[in-house]
Amino acid sequence: MRAPKSFRLHIGIFGRRNAGKSSILNALTSQEVSIVSEIAGTTTDPVEKPMELLPLGPVLFIDTAGIDDSGALGGKRIEKTMQVFDRTELGLIISKSDEWGQFEEEILRELNDRAIPVIVVFNKSDLSAGSNCLTKSFSGEKIPVIETSALTGFGIPELRQAILNHAPEDFINRPSIVSDLVGPGEMAVLVVPIDKEAPKGRLILPQVQSIRDLLDADSFCLVVKERELREVFSRFTKPPRLVVTDSQAFLKVAADTPPEIPLTSFSILFARYQADLVEMVKGAMTIDKLKPGDKVLIAEACSHHPIGEDIGTVKIPRWLTQYVGGKLEFVHHRGHDFPQNLSEFKLIIHCGACMWNRREMLSRLMKAQMAGVPITNYGLTIAYSLGIFERALQPFPAALEVYRPLP
Repeated sequence: MRAPKSFRLHIGIFGRRNAGKSSILNALTSQEVSIVSEIAGTTTDPVEKPMELLPLGPVLFIDTAGIDDSGALGGKRIEKTMQVFDRTELGLIISKSDEWGQFEEEILRELNDRAIPVIVVFNKSDLSAGSNCLTKSFSGEKIPVIETSALTGFGIPELRQAILNHAPEDFINRPSIVSDLVGPGEMAVLVVPIDKEAPKGRLILPQVQSIRDLLDADSFCLVVKERELREVFSRFTKPPRLVVTDSQAFLKVAADTPPEIPLTSFSILFARYQADLVEMVKGAMTIDKLKPGDKVLIAEACSHHPIGEDIGTVKIPRWLTQYVGGKLEFVHHRGHDFPQNLSEFKLIIHCGACMWNRREMLSRLMKAQMAGVPITNYGLTIAYSLGIFERALQPFPAALEVYRPLP
């Protein structure tokens, strides 16, 4: 089974038109992934290629349009390229050594400002010699430089090795999702409602990832539906260390779980795993400041057709409207598109982003902070609006302290 995107190292490939970005991608993957042409601007939308780069593991290469594109259509292409920075965890800047200039410096500055590791690739070395001055300059900044020829294959093995050497530490040693809250030899109960939104014949990704994380840590795991939870507790001789529920079943699960057993939701676990739980707790606390007529952005990573009692388009708006006591204006965005002007919103509510890598979610947190707009996620919003926020934060002392400062 393919690894989900959230588990793949996202490698962005940037440069001018005709720098050889698509050729480098094809050479790295040994496949004709991107169309290669002498015509400038052949690559329009970003092209993604997942593969296994051993011994690192699953990666996702993202080929982008030239950053020097022009015209109205070129502007649209550049806009799509800029979106790729939000999810890039390792950046490749492709250039000919004799063409390094303003465009390449802008890419380098963008990657450096985001603290993204960079590899400079001087391509087409069969046509032009590398610049010793540039190489020494990058060496002083501890930026690796690889000379390649995508046409002949020269330097491609060295580029693969550079990617392996410069993969970010937080990708190689990812934090746990839930197992650190449970411990080896201890039990977690996962409450998984089976309703219209549950995918037929399978579990949703956060549930699957949580199960695997528990198994990897030698923890026990029991999966039940919400209506069976009370019966499960009656059969335990030793209580579980943690109960994790789908956020939509929070009220029933909270009522059926003994108060001494810590309780949270998959969505809140992913606020910690994919983003910054403390910052999102602060965002949820601003719900008390919402007033009728305020504009709220609801952002979802997945592009899917909402059905029935959809959590993002139906349930959260309903619960928040009831909590505020008046009508709010909800704006919905899905996928990688995100409003440029965030200042018009009083609150951003995001999904758990289980299908994304952490970098993209952190990029959105950064944009919200720069705009001065609080941001939280689905699970925290639901817990707050239903009055069980403190209970849902019980497993997380640092987050609980933000909500309920210690004396």
